[in-house]
Amino acid sequence: MNRLKINLLSKYCLALLVFLLLPGVALGARIKDIAAFDGVRQNQLIGYGLVVGLNGSGDSDQTKFPVQSLVGALERLGLTVNRGDITVKNVAAVMVTADLPPFAKQGNRLDVLVSSMGDAKSLAGGTLMMAPLKGADGQVYAVAQGPVLTNSFSYGGQAASAVKNHPTAGTVPEGALVERELPNVLANRSVLKLNLHQSDFTTASRIASAINGRFQGAASLTDPGSVQVAIPADYQNRVVEFVADLERLDVNPDVTAKVVMNERTGTIVMGENVRISTVAVSHGNLTVVVKETPKVSQPAPLSKGGTTVVVPRTDLKVAEEKVNLSLVREGANLGDVVRGLNTLGVTPRDLLGIMQAIKAAGALNAELSVM
Repeated sequence: MNRLKINLLSKYCLALLVFLLLPGVALGARIKDIAAFDGVRQNQLIGYGLVVGLNGSGDSDQTKFPVQSLVGALERLGLTVNRGDITVKNVAAVMVTADLPPFAKQGNRLDVLVSSMGDAKSLAGGTLMMAPLKGADGQVYAVAQGPVLTNSFSYGGQAASAVKNHPTAGTVPEGALVERELPNVLANRSVLKLNLHQSDFTTASRIASAINGRFQGAASLTDPGSVQVAIPADYQNRVVEFVADLERLDVNPDVTAKVVMNERTGTIVMGENVRISTVAVSHGNLTVVVKETPKVSQPAPLSKGGTTVVVPRTDLKVAEEKVNLSLVREGANLGDVVRGLNTLGVTPRDLLGIMQAIKAAGALNAELSVM
């Protein structure tokens, strides 16, 4: 029985040792998570349309362009109407936007965002009429149509109203159909350009080293924001497979030393590379409380003379916290900085002022960003 316990304890210790050693040899992020190939990106689409079927919550008569659009839509359907005869409140003019992903094919569906352009009170319950969506080149790449979902309501009268969420903007899930495909940016290319999400000399060098370790001599550096990758001869007719193998490579990205502070929420985020020089920090609060309690002196009841006198009375209290001087030595890492400041018992909001003071003293070897 004792031998069994010893064996279990030994296995437990071995497993714990392996677990503690894992962070030191952990691989970094995949290349596909920190970089993207040149040209492989989303494209923004925009269009104009009409939402019909509203319950009296559409644009008023003061908004002219919805009526003009409605007349044009009816004429395209073979109906000739006089603009002056149209007075509807169930129609709203909207701006339609969507994102076209790379390599989207004809027939793929996209989510659409619909936003009111006039003075409509709500788009709830409406239906978006067929609206072409154009790209920056003026070409139509998708057509949107379908019921609008707002997840809101807006009701009211002359004296009171009730509104939930934002009723003048909504979505049409999978409401757009792709009609035109984007050109294949990877076809017939011998060299690919890999753009980093955040330009950095060290990260770009590590990416090139990782690629050259897997594909000998394929990567070269031109600037800290991109890596040139030559397609190996074995992958000349298999570019997609080459990109898939390349994106799975692991790289440990380097980040700059930065401290981000949000004064409104009291949030502080420090990177692992933040270092400080030798500095002594002391933080305390001085509290002064002044309380006025005037005392009134007046004659006794039914007395024949006397006057009422107000006697001032002031209570003054002064309190100052007693704190020690905390010393943080040069080269301290993030853990040492946090431990040193925690010994002072400071709150996150107090830490905002302390970090700004350390930066002003020239002891913070990091970028300080205040939101």
